[in-house]
Amino acid sequence: MSSVLLRAVGYEGVLCVTQLDDTVYVVRRSSWRFSTIARFNTTTHQRLTDIDLNSRAPSDIAACARTSRLCVADRDGRVWLVSPDGADIQRWLMKSRSDAFTRRTLSVTSSRLLVTSRGDSELIQFDTAGGDVLRRVHLPDYMEPVHAVESPTGTFVVAHRNTQLQQYQVSEVNAEGRVLRQFSGSLGWPVHIAVDSQGHILVADSESRRILLLDDQLALRRVIVDQHQLNDQRLWRLCYVEQSGQLLVGLFGLTGSGVAVFDVLQR
Repeated sequence: MSSVLLRAVGYEGVLCVTQLDDTVYVVRRSSWRFSTIARFNTTTHQRLTDIDLNSRAPSDIAACARTSRLCVADRDGRVWLVSPDGADIQRWLMKSRSDAFTRRTLSVTSSRLLVTSRGDSELIQFDTAGGDVLRRVHLPDYMEPVHAVESPTGTFVVAHRNTQLQQYQVSEVNAEGRVLRQFSGSLGWPVHIAVDSQGHILVADSESRRILLLDDQLALRRVIVDQHQLNDQRLWRLCYVEQSGQLLVGLFGLTGSGVAVFDVLQR
């Protein structure tokens, strides 16, 4: 069973979704450069006051419970720290120019921000409080990362394109970037992934219009959401809230865009 929090109007529609405490944050883009963050109460789905991002065109959003801030990556390679009510928006300050990255995706654990960068076969991990670089994970040259998350055991799970095989894969690598295991199960375009405390991986396969559930060894358990449940709309971003067992999915398609909420607690 799913419910839609927001129906977006326009060409771009919903881009990203995350949750912080009792509020769901949905990034909408009304034009190429202008976006807002729509806010909803998680229980009542009542819409709260929007946050205006002005000209900061976002590529991803994630919530940091440690700092009670939203992390928003934009298309110019910057990260913005946004307060829950939007009253305070600050640019994430890189410690050096070598820490910069081009637009891509991000994910947050309790104390670490993980960034993937377009055109670079590496992941950059920052401390969420001080902004220091904790680790740079250099991936194999054939990996073009799309999105990455840190696993409960400290490894990294990466959705990526394999330029040698000309296909998409999900791979687990260690801190040195060595591949530990891979999943190559006919992925169309894995745009976003999420991980739970047991190491299970949720994969948003946009091209195939489905969400896959992999175990901690990257073996396929089942298709957790199919194209019929998505009304044949494509996926863009997802956010798994393990405490409630809810999966938030940003969708876009010919019939409009929105955020669907799936109860996946019983897997």
